[in-house]
Amino acid sequence: MAISKALIACLLISLLVLQLVQADVFENSQKKKGYAKKIDCGSACVARCRLSRRPRLCHRACGTCCYRCNCVPPGTYGNYDKCQCYATLTTHGGRPKCP
Repeated sequence: MAISKALIACLLISLLVLQLVQADVFENSQKKKGYAKKIDCGSACVARCRLSRRPRLCHRACGTCCYRCNCVPPGTYGNYDKCQCYATLTTHGGRPKCP
């Protein structure tokens, strides 16, 4: 009876350790694939659109681009080389989508 309880306890501990190891391996593989931590799009777009003549429109477009690309170029204009995905998004008319 004591052996079976010890065996069950050992198996449960082994499963717990295995789960922790698998979670760590998964997290490391995500980092290697280039999945970055999500940025705060709200504050990034507020900074990007603060000098815009149409801040609500700018913030809405910037937010859409930020959620898709997970980046916003620094500054209030330009710097698209810092975030290629942000620079390549276009509207249905072929114009640049992101401010």
